[in-house]
Amino acid sequence: MAAVTAQASVTVFRPCATTKTQFLAGSSVGKLNREVFVRQAASSYKSFKVEAKKGEWLPGLASPDYLAGSLPGDNGFDPLGLAEDPENLKWFVQAELVNGRWAMLGVAGMLLPEVLTSIGLINVPKWYDAGKSEYFASSSTLFVIEFILFHYVEIRRWQDIKNPGSVNQDPIFKSYSLPPNEVGYPGGIFNPLNFAPTPEAKEKEIANGRLAMLAFLGFVVQHNVTGKGAFDNLLQHLSDPWHNTIIQTFKN
Repeated sequence: MAAVTAQASVTVFRPCATTKTQFLAGSSVGKLNREVFVRQAASSYKSFKVEAKKGEWLPGLASPDYLAGSLPGDNGFDPLGLAEDPENLKWFVQAELVNGRWAMLGVAGMLLPEVLTSIGLINVPKWYDAGKSEYFASSSTLFVIEFILFHYVEIRRWQDIKNPGSVNQDPIFKSYSLPPNEVGYPGGIFNPLNFAPTPEAKEKEIANGRLAMLAFLGFVVQHNVTGKGAFDNLLQHLSDPWHNTIIQTFKN
């Protein structure tokens, strides 16, 4: 909340005296400065308050009762009523958090190799051709391995949501365990830089995760329409900004 007090006044601007040496030297005194004098013209005061209310994704639209603005990124947006059930809400919060983290990694993994290959630092296939390359195993074998590993991880994550702290200890290497932390922020080996999960950090992470999920969708749609990656499309646009735009793409 911010309180602002307004009063009638007269503002007078007067140039400061500046020497040539000070101006050429680039000192703060030598730059274009102005002295500001405020002279009160009346004794009457008017006060008003400006308050930013959290939990309204659209100004003037009331948030649902079950979304009180206490969760990171909670702006009251739930047109389908998915968060009405508190138990479902717990899962949706964690699902969005994990999907946002994967999306941030995925977008970086799609964009950086394309950029580095384009400037000649590495030579790897574009993300949409990566599946055509030969690996140590066939695509179907890699899919089965990935499915099993992710299935195992997701089951343990679900157990942690239902009973926080129940899966902190490694089931095979008993000497390894995670410190007790909030669900979704395990810390330990998963936080090598020891970032504190402050409310501000949580807000930034969820906002960037949502942006990354939209970016991933945009990359996929963009490739299906143009047949190119995001960086190639950017270079094409910069080469002729007035003719290589989304409008011309849809026209063609």
